[in-house]
Amino acid sequence: MEKFDLCVIGAGPGGYVAAIHAGQKGLNVALVEKEHFGGTCLNIGCIPTKTLIAGVEVLHKARHASDFGIDISGKITPDWGKMQARKDDVIVKLRKGIGSLLKAAGVKTFNGTASFLDRKTVVINGGADNGAEIEADNFIIASGSESLVPGFIPESKRVLTSTELLSSGEIPASLLVLGGGVIGCEFACLFAELGTKVTVVEMLPGILPIIDKEIGRVLTVKMKQAGIEILTGAAMSDIEAGAKGVSGKVGGETLEADYLLVSIGRKAVSGNLNLAAAGVKTDERGWIPVNEYCKTNVPNIYAVGDIGGRIWLAHLASAMGFCAVDNICGKRNEFSYDLVPGCIFTSPEIGTVGLTEEQCKEQGIDYAVGKFPFAALGKAMAIEETDGMVKIIAGRNTDQVLGVHIIGPHATDLIAEAVPAMRLEITARELGKAIHAHPTLGEAMMEAAHAVHDECAHIPVRKKRN
Repeated sequence: MEKFDLCVIGAGPGGYVAAIHAGQKGLNVALVEKEHFGGTCLNIGCIPTKTLIAGVEVLHKARHASDFGIDISGKITPDWGKMQARKDDVIVKLRKGIGSLLKAAGVKTFNGTASFLDRKTVVINGGADNGAEIEADNFIIASGSESLVPGFIPESKRVLTSTELLSSGEIPASLLVLGGGVIGCEFACLFAELGTKVTVVEMLPGILPIIDKEIGRVLTVKMKQAGIEILTGAAMSDIEAGAKGVSGKVGGETLEADYLLVSIGRKAVSGNLNLAAAGVKTDERGWIPVNEYCKTNVPNIYAVGDIGGRIWLAHLASAMGFCAVDNICGKRNEFSYDLVPGCIFTSPEIGTVGLTEEQCKEQGIDYAVGKFPFAALGKAMAIEETDGMVKIIAGRNTDQVLGVHIIGPHATDLIAEAVPAMRLEITARELGKAIHAHPTLGEAMMEAAHAVHDECAHIPVRKKRN
């Protein structure tokens, strides 16, 4: 048995960042991973998806090169095999990079699945280190989540989760997407650009139900213009899968396609941890509740990332990893779910943080809104990406920025400005006074801040009477 100051279970964005941070702090650290460094995000989630999306963005630009005065002759088509090869190359490079960082931080890695024997000991099952036992003063559980496939969904090679679709050997001629959340919408936009006939089915009234409804409506219009059929407000029933395709009924209509993508949620990866032996409590679905210090109900055991069951985002997992390690080292650190940015790589992109209009109304908050369309921005015109807007919500009495919602070019990058600004409780007037370089897409943030007070110079505003 080997003894460590800290044992981290899971090498995803929460686990490996925690292990590196702890190693840099001087702790003797063990990291247990059953498969690959990087977890879901790097291997079957964020990175492969965005690498393929980057490919279709190039494809889109090539198809519209004439809009920029560029003549590209010949047929422009995607090479799916090369796109997949490039995706795999990116993944391998990043995996190796994580391995190097762990080594530099002095972290000892173990391959296999960790299972608790008691609150200070785990045994490794399977993998290269099968049977090894690890004793540690503290543990961080970062075991993550995986795609949820309910029992009413038939098992078939024609029924896929995002994991299987990412490594598909072909571009489907047609695709049914069950679930209009982030994953479903991203894949819908990706494959629609590749020429797939895509139908999205969402049982709630609109796609992306957690975001600001106005932003959701803009995306709905753009997806429909891209040829994506969107069916909302009804569940899919009578799902069947055969050798050559799938089918299902929505509101009495029968839908058919080559494949069905199931993207209706995630489930906890906690079943093999033997948490009962350590006394760690879970909820009825296997998620592990934690407090603001990332502590579970057991004093020396922490949990970070998806396994907490609240928000399934890589950047939150990493932030929680830092928080947990700091507290283990005696440095008080707290995390909050309040200002976690959401980045959605649809076409166009979406970036969001803070309260939506709907949430403000539910909470009885008196608010003002400022909006600025990318169509009025010089840089957006220059790059031929004028769809969407920046929307800022501020308290009417305090002027404090309560929410920022962006749909348009590079929205996932632009939202980064809003997060530290909102953490510092910035007002809309202060944000508008901050000089933004011209010509850039970032100017839309400044303009929207001015628009909160009807003082935006680049969209028509009625002259105020004295």
